[in-house]
Amino acid sequence: MPKWKNGEWKRLLAEAFRSPAELLEALDLDAGHGSDTAAPWVDDFPVLVPRGFVARMGRGNPDDPLLRQVLPVAAEGVPADGYSKDPLVEAGVSPAAGVLHKYRGRALLVPTGACPVHCRYCFRRHFPYAEHGLVGERLEAAIAYLADDRSISEVILSGGDPLSLSDEFLAQLSSRIGELPHVRRLRIHTRWPIVLPQRIDDDCLRWMDRVGPELVVVVHGNHPNEIDDDVEGALRGLGGVSLVLNQAVLLAGVNDSVETQVALSERLFEAGVLPYYLHLLDPVEGAAHFSVTPEAVESLYSELASRLPGYLLPRLVREVPGADSKTTFGTFVL
Repeated sequence: MPKWKNGEWKRLLAEAFRSPAELLEALDLDAGHGSDTAAPWVDDFPVLVPRGFVARMGRGNPDDPLLRQVLPVAAEGVPADGYSKDPLVEAGVSPAAGVLHKYRGRALLVPTGACPVHCRYCFRRHFPYAEHGLVGERLEAAIAYLADDRSISEVILSGGDPLSLSDEFLAQLSSRIGELPHVRRLRIHTRWPIVLPQRIDDDCLRWMDRVGPELVVVVHGNHPNEIDDDVEGALRGLGGVSLVLNQAVLLAGVNDSVETQVALSERLFEAGVLPYYLHLLDPVEGAAHFSVTPEAVESLYSELASRLPGYLLPRLVREVPGADSKTTFGTFVL
């Protein structure tokens, strides 16, 4: 069970690093390693990194794989062909504010744009969250949409990160979703247990235990160094959840080696989590420097398949706008 106080996560988030300079100083790195703090991509998508996540980084190592995920660099300002602010064309699959309906039988709610960490490769780093937050009439319209479409058997809470919201709001939202007789599963996509595990406290677990539909939690960890004892405790504390899965993004300089991917799958399993998806990078503007060549992707995944048992091998997927589902390796062109 969690060993931290209820609500402690709020204080820890308030103490998070919020500038490249202070982040680099904490890691004994030269301030010139990061981008200029006045660069527009820093203003548009500011730094936010909890101190506990930074504690897992190597001091004095400018190439630390966790640091690379959160430190803004000059490459973000270099234009790249095929990269856009809306790489998945989500503006075209939103039937109501705060609702994305891409796939048959599943609908996704975007109740907040807040996250516990700002990952530089985030495919929604340019998403118009101000137009989608689920408050007041927007919330009522979203629930009405879910109620009217009886083909929806699974509701996904994403964002942003839904666990950034209060336990009171999440309890009410999950209860209202649970009242819809055709909804069989509630899925929560969150990075909180990985970057700030104190979020999984007794208050959080209390409303999770009362969720009516089957509850699935999908966490987001990209590197085995992200999973320390506190993270493992939070993940194993999700004992009342039907299934805990992980989705990762394949990132150059972070986890684009066979050894790292094998170690990630093994470490996740030790923490009670099954690898689920390994996403190819979504071509969002500002993230092209994280891309991995097609040749390297194919070589890496083929080697992974020979090294890992099937239940530890994440499915390599790409999200294609307009497709009926995630597109899996072997069915798309790299």
